[in-house]
Amino acid sequence: MNLNEYQNYHETKTHTDEQFPYNTYLCSIPGDFPQVPLHWHAELELIVIKKGRGIVSADLEKRSVTSGDIVLIRPGQLHSIEQEHGYSMEYENIIMKPELLISGSNDLCAVRFICPFMNGDIPSETFLTPALPCYKDVSECIRRIDLLCDARTEGYQLAVKGLLFQFFYLLISHRQKKETTPVSQTKSLEKMKTILKYVEENYAERLTIDDMAALTYYSKSHFMKFFKRHMGTGFIDYLNDYRLTMAERLLRTSGSSVLEIAEQSGFDNLSYFNRIFKRKYGMSPGKWRAQ
Repeated sequence: MNLNEYQNYHETKTHTDEQFPYNTYLCSIPGDFPQVPLHWHAELELIVIKKGRGIVSADLEKRSVTSGDIVLIRPGQLHSIEQEHGYSMEYENIIMKPELLISGSNDLCAVRFICPFMNGDIPSETFLTPALPCYKDVSECIRRIDLLCDARTEGYQLAVKGLLFQFFYLLISHRQKKETTPVSQTKSLEKMKTILKYVEENYAERLTIDDMAALTYYSKSHFMKFFKRHMGTGFIDYLNDYRLTMAERLLRTSGSSVLEIAEQSGFDNLSYFNRIFKRKYGMSPGKWRAQ
C-alpha cells in the first residue's frame, strides 16, 4: 500500500491541506483493512493506539502495542501494522512532512535538531510507552494538537507547530544513548527498502525472482536467502500476500468486477486468485465483497 492510496482511503478524515502538511486519520485493524503492509515513505508518521491491541513493525522489529502506546516512524523507516490474533485495534495515524518545522537552510533548529532527528543521527525511542519518563508530556502534546485540529480556531496552525516543537524537544532532551547500528544492518535495511518500494510501485505487473535478483545485484539464490532471512517468508509468498491486500481494498472500495480486480492486483489467473484469496480470508472474493 503506497502512501497516496493510504491517504486517499481516508481523505474525508484529513484535518489539514497541502499548505500545512500535518494530517490525521482514524483507522482500525481489521475494520478498515486487515493490515498495512511493510512500506516506507518520506514523511514522519506517528501511530497512536486508542483501543485494543495490534502489532507494529519498525525496521523489521515487531512489537505488540496496546492502548496508550505511541509509535514514532522516522522518514524512510520500514514499518507495517497488522492485527494481533484475537484482537482488534483502533489507532490514530498522524503523517507530517518534516518541512513543516523547517524555515530554511540557515534555520538553527532545523540544522542542529530537526534534520538530524529525522534522519536518525539523533537517537530516539521508536515505541513510546508509559514506562518512558517523558511519556506523559509527549502524549499530552498529541492530545492538545488533536483538540486544536478538531476545533480549527483562527491561527490554530501556530499552536500546532509550537506543540510539535515541544514534542521533539521532549524526545531529544530525554533521549537514551543507543548503540550505533552496524553498517551491515544499515545496508540490509536499505536493500530491503529498495525491494519493497519496487513491489509497492509494480505489484500489478509481472514480477519474477530473476527481476528482483537483477534489481539487488544478487544472484537468484542469494536474493531468495536474503529476503527469507529478513522477512521470514519467501518473496513469492510476500508478493502474493501484498497483492491480496490490494485486491481486498479494491473489493471494498471499487465497483470493478472480481476478474478486473484480480488483473489490477497482478493476478493473471482468476482461479488461482480465487483459491489463494479464500485461503487468506476464509471465503471467495465475491462472498467477501457481499459481506
